[in-house]
Amino acid sequence: MNSTERAVELFERRFMCSQAVFAAFAQRFGITEKQALQIGACFGAGMSKAEVCGACTGALMVLGMRYGQFDENDLDSRAAQSAKAAEFLEEFKRRKGSYICREILGCDISTDDGRSFARSNGLYGRYCTEMVRTAAQIVSEMLGGDE
Repeated sequence: MNSTERAVELFERRFMCSQAVFAAFAQRFGITEKQALQIGACFGAGMSKAEVCGACTGALMVLGMRYGQFDENDLDSRAAQSAKAAEFLEEFKRRKGSYICREILGCDISTDDGRSFARSNGLYGRYCTEMVRTAAQIVSEMLGGDE
């Protein structure tokens, strides 16, 4: 199973979008799936505020693992990580129209009414699974393909 398929499987098992994408790539970077699920737990649903799509934040965490600055004197890696994040977000927006959760779903899931509307209208299944798939595909392409 490749990382994109694993991300979708995790999401369909009721993990948050952010968890699913980040955890699907965890082993590539020497962290366990459990650790990735825990790290990604608070970033789903647009960080619980219907802001940047959780699938995107999970993907950005993956890119951070690959390109993120870890040496305080390495400003080139800081520039590279910022460029990769911008590249990812622009590609996601090109493919899906937006990377903002409330724009994708057409409702604000940071509110009780918005969450109820999303659940009763099947928006998570209709939209979020595809956002997870797309985020994982893009990040896999950016990493040079999938195992």
